[in-house]
Amino acid sequence: MDMKITSSVQDRYAEGAQTRQAELCCPVNYNAQYLKIIPSEVIERDYGCGDPSQYVRPGDVVLDLGSGGGKICFIASQVVGKEGKVIGVDMTDDMLDLARRNAPIVADRIGYSNIEFKKGNIQDLKTDMGQVDDYLKNSPVTDSASYSALQNEIQAIGANSPMIADNSIDIIVSNCVLNLVSDKEKKQLFQEMNRVLKVGGRIAISDIVSDEISPEHLKKDEKLWSGCISGAFQEHEFGTLLEDVGFYGVTIDKFDDEPWQIVEGIEYRSMTVLAWKGDAAEAYDKNQAVIYKGPWKEVTDEQGRRFPRGKRTAVSDTTFKAMQMEPYKNHMITIEPLIIVEKDIAFSNCCGFNERSPTVTKMGVVSRTTDPNQGSCC
Repeated sequence: MDMKITSSVQDRYAEGAQTRQAELCCPVNYNAQYLKIIPSEVIERDYGCGDPSQYVRPGDVVLDLGSGGGKICFIASQVVGKEGKVIGVDMTDDMLDLARRNAPIVADRIGYSNIEFKKGNIQDLKTDMGQVDDYLKNSPVTDSASYSALQNEIQAIGANSPMIADNSIDIIVSNCVLNLVSDKEKKQLFQEMNRVLKVGGRIAISDIVSDEISPEHLKKDEKLWSGCISGAFQEHEFGTLLEDVGFYGVTIDKFDDEPWQIVEGIEYRSMTVLAWKGDAAEAYDKNQAVIYKGPWKEVTDEQGRRFPRGKRTAVSDTTFKAMQMEPYKNHMITIEPLIIVEKDIAFSNCCGFNERSPTVTKMGVVSRTTDPNQGSCC
């Protein structure tokens, strides 16, 4: 079934590279200023359900999964500027041809070239299928021995010259593509995303989700799968899969009120999800604390750490750094110790919530009393 899905998706989007397939996209409002320099054939053959490019920043190294004709890449290239870089990955030759022949036009119009389009499966960002194609031109598969040689070559390509290197990407974007990956390979897809992101790197994924589980007979419908229906994540699945592979701060940033399609009573709509890559380094206790501002009485993060509103919560140095960045920085007050702790003492968080006494953050400093006569107001 996985091979049938892959073949159906490639055939459908190969057709979409030649003539517009209106049923493959949702209405999306892009920033008009970035569309001016993009050739019309790219815009006409764009298939998406959101605009993840709006989360890209100047100087970013951007990876677009399922880049298609290159529209999101061409927008991102303008946002990141000369100092940034954009990599598009797609498996459909016709879409890659569309993107590649228009890349020089876009580069000429903006005055610099910072985009590269690569052929590969988004669930396997190590294997550069362009290199595999080059190998096959000189060493076609004709028997079991040449097939084994091909398998060895694919492994060597992934090991020696991975298409996307570990910890090399600032932000991953994708527009209505992740649902096209088979259910068996979706976890591998998220693992690969985590692998290539830098620590603190982020994802902005626009995709189709369902309010109910898609039944098996819909999943077996190849046309519905290639049409972004059968392989859609259920609404909560994004967060679960992202947490499982080490992402934090999972946030639903856009959720369409109206469904895009309804099949057998199941609603399929566009949703945009943001998340960040955590730091796997060993956590140390540096006497730091955070205070959750509210409005909830208490919140719990992906690791089960509890943050009661208004209480000083003991956190590790890695968590303390994360709390000073998005998406947490507007919800937390961070408190440094008065004397920096130099020793590396392992941090323990056995019960979900560890209160940090103010005396700990002031440890080593002589107690003092301010003079109330210095002024009557703050």
